[in-house]
Amino acid sequence: MIDPLHLALGGMSGVLVGFALGLVGGGGSILAVPLMVYLVGVPNPHVAIGTSALAVAANAATGLFQHARAGDVRWRCGLMYAAFGVVGALGGSTLGKSFDGQKLLFLFALLMLVVGAMMLRSRKAEGDPHVRLNRENAPRLMAFGLGTGAFSGFFGIGGGFLIVPGLIASTDMMMINAVGTSLVAVTAFGLATAGNYALSGLIDWVLAGVFIAGGVAGGLAGTRLSHRLSAGGQLKTVFALLIFVVAFYMLYRSGLALWG
Repeated sequence: MIDPLHLALGGMSGVLVGFALGLVGGGGSILAVPLMVYLVGVPNPHVAIGTSALAVAANAATGLFQHARAGDVRWRCGLMYAAFGVVGALGGSTLGKSFDGQKLLFLFALLMLVVGAMMLRSRKAEGDPHVRLNRENAPRLMAFGLGTGAFSGFFGIGGGFLIVPGLIASTDMMMINAVGTSLVAVTAFGLATAGNYALSGLIDWVLAGVFIAGGVAGGLAGTRLSHRLSAGGQLKTVFALLIFVVAFYMLYRSGLALWG
């Protein structure tokens, strides 16, 4: 049972996670998993992964509502991506539960570094503001959705840090549209992964509730800042830097646990 101090830390962590989701459509689980393990003190990495998946899904739904109000969401693209992603997430999360938790965190961090580098390389590309689902991009959306979902479920993440670049690669949509649209899939992936972990008793429901409450407040602030940065062309750079900072920290902490 987690004590009141660590529950309060969980609420504060939720604010950070909600802010990240509203800001860049990703980073929720990038932050949630290490915060639960290293700050809140959840001893079992699998419980941290399952609980964060549920919290991220709920917080992503809040961010999705805010971005939808602003007209950022490309619903048909997002729903197709999410539908195929859920299939991948269910398979990936089933496989992920059989792996060592610390090794998962280490591999997760390495993957983040690759994605961050890709985003920095493409930061000057503006994208198409009029993207719609069509015969040309539908197969790419299916393939990227399935692959992203599998990674999301395997590593126990909401997947936004993979979904945003996946949406851009498959449709060439603008960054702000990818951020808003990604939250459709983040919500779906998180629920699929959390449901699978819940069946194995790997969710701390009280901590998830506190985390979600903090995330609602953070999400409102993150969405507002996202539009300001998008207008200045800085959103991709912020996205990539967030990934690098947390990835290096996770490599350090999980590396100590594995080989220290």
